[in-house]
Amino acid sequence: MGMNDDVDERVERANMPAREAMRLHPFYKGKIAIAPKVCVRDLSDFAIWYTPGVAAPCREIAADRSRVYAHTNKGNAVAVVSDGTRVLGLGDIGPEAALPVMEGKALIFKYLGGVDAYPICLDTKDPEKLIETVKLLQPSFGGINLEDISNPKCFYILDRLRREMDIPVWHDDQQGTATVELAGAINALELVGKSLDSARVTVVGAGAASMAITRLLISAGAPRGDVRMVDSKGILSRARRDLEQKQEENPYKWKMCLETNSEGLDGGLVDACRGADLLIAASRPGPDTISQDAIRVMADDAIVFATANPTPEIWPWKAHEAGARIVATGRSDFPNQVNNSLVFPAIFRGALDVGASSITDEMCIAAAGEIAAMAREQGLSETRIIPSMDEWEVFVREAVAVGMKAIELGIARTPMAKEELEDKARKTISSARRHTSLLMESGIIPMPPEDHP
Repeated sequence: MGMNDDVDERVERANMPAREAMRLHPFYKGKIAIAPKVCVRDLSDFAIWYTPGVAAPCREIAADRSRVYAHTNKGNAVAVVSDGTRVLGLGDIGPEAALPVMEGKALIFKYLGGVDAYPICLDTKDPEKLIETVKLLQPSFGGINLEDISNPKCFYILDRLRREMDIPVWHDDQQGTATVELAGAINALELVGKSLDSARVTVVGAGAASMAITRLLISAGAPRGDVRMVDSKGILSRARRDLEQKQEENPYKWKMCLETNSEGLDGGLVDACRGADLLIAASRPGPDTISQDAIRVMADDAIVFATANPTPEIWPWKAHEAGARIVATGRSDFPNQVNNSLVFPAIFRGALDVGASSITDEMCIAAAGEIAAMAREQGLSETRIIPSMDEWEVFVREAVAVGMKAIELGIARTPMAKEELEDKARKTISSARRHTSLLMESGIIPMPPEDHP
């Protein structure tokens, strides 16, 4: 087999999930459904779960609204909210087209975190309407997961909702992506004998994920002045008059111009990568968004995270050919998947279990530290810098770390001992996985038909 045949085969494998998705989505017609969590011994039980019995818990909640957590599923319910304006690298495809993604998110929430998540796609692009709608949902949910909302309004929406709601509000494209990237960066740097506090970092892209990644890396110890962000027009710096003139429209981007790149370096992508120890890309899907030339000018033992979906900014083998020692992507079919699915189910599990009022950067850093620690305990390699999603113990450990950090910060409504929190998380997550297995074994969830050409 020639080199071109080998590349073609790898690209063909990379395209397989999309083909299967088109075959199986119509078969199942959706990925989630509501299932009872109470016994129905016979129809007389409806008198307990509905009228007249339900009036008693209703009266108690009316007298003390905090009792809603005791009598309902609010404490384990998360709304996955999107307006469909920036979906998985597909752009503004609308709320209906975003629904398969939000259903997938809800499936992962349940299977990996035991969290009951509900996809809510809103038919508005107006940030004020979205904010008002989400605030009106607060009585029914214990947390809000914002998803696939375009920037810069996603920053504004998150900031407003975090200030104005008393339940956790989280934007997974920002905080979730940043958390898992931080975990991977810690271990990748350790593998090559470097550390975050002395690393030169290049961040490709200046959207929601990139902004959050940069902020969290700096919070975790990366030298602010040695971070270089680059967008489609060049490196972010104080000299970017185009961004200075538009700072009212996007103050977040101009703030990064002021706070990073202390050298005042200008130029394009290759210039931004020169001498960098770590390149993190969360930008336009590739495979040619990042050139091999950009990788070639990085420092020795370069680390490249090309995490765009559905196609990384550069194919992993191309990055290795150009000199990268460690390469990660957001995909499960390549080594080193750095994907926020490793994060959001567990972070919400921990936050919900202690009744946290918010999810802070400190809680994200605690989760990243636990992910990194578990991988180190099991043995790092250049093709394994963080645990995989099938190592479900990582979700328990993250949840405990997050819950304990919330208690430490004084934002937990129901603090508990570490052992109690661990037991609760483990039982909830294992129950969700077992529930799915039982439904498959019984045939209630049918196995997919074989693919016959």
